[in-house]
Amino acid sequence: MKAGIHPAYELVNVVCACGSTFRTRSTHKGDLRVEICSSCHPFFTGRQKLVDTEGRVDRFQKKFAKAREIQAQKKAAADNKAAAKKVQ
Repeated sequence: MKAGIHPAYELVNVVCACGSTFRTRSTHKGDLRVEICSSCHPFFTGRQKLVDTEGRVDRFQKKFAKAREIQAQKKAAADNKAAAKKVQ
């Protein structure tokens, strides 16, 4: 590496919106403020937050539930038909 052309790589504090803080190294001067970190991210915590302002998730779940009901009805009808053939 050439001397004098690279930025300083120093320790900085990272502060999350959830209140968590940790130290890392960066060329950024001063503290870093982030909105989400590994202690509050749904992927790492196992919690899922759905932000749905237009009701799209609810509509999809209702549609999916109707499709499952129809499949269950078709399967029940096919099972009843197969059972009737066995009886004869």
